[in-house]
Amino acid sequence: MIRHIVFFTAKSERNVADILEGLSILKEIPHALKLEITANRKSDPISQEVDVVVYGEFEDSEALDAYKGHDIYQDSIRRVRPLRELRFAADIGV
Repeated sequence: MIRHIVFFTAKSERNVADILEGLSILKEIPHALKLEITANRKSDPISQEVDVVVYGEFEDSEALDAYKGHDIYQDSIRRVRPLRELRFAADIGV
């Protein structure tokens, strides 16, 4: 299994809702076993920079590659990229 975790920071706090909306279309892509898209609760007293988190679980690298290659994924990038400041991603094999 592969866990795909992505952290986003918004250019402005007012962009967070639009980022969430732009990322929510990713749930239409059929390749994930599990996909969560949520605003960060910012409950950690040391680090509150991250605004939005995407967490996905994929059966294998092929499923993750198919997810990233899907047209909806590209549409999500087009919507979110102008609204975000930073994006950090990690793919963890389990």
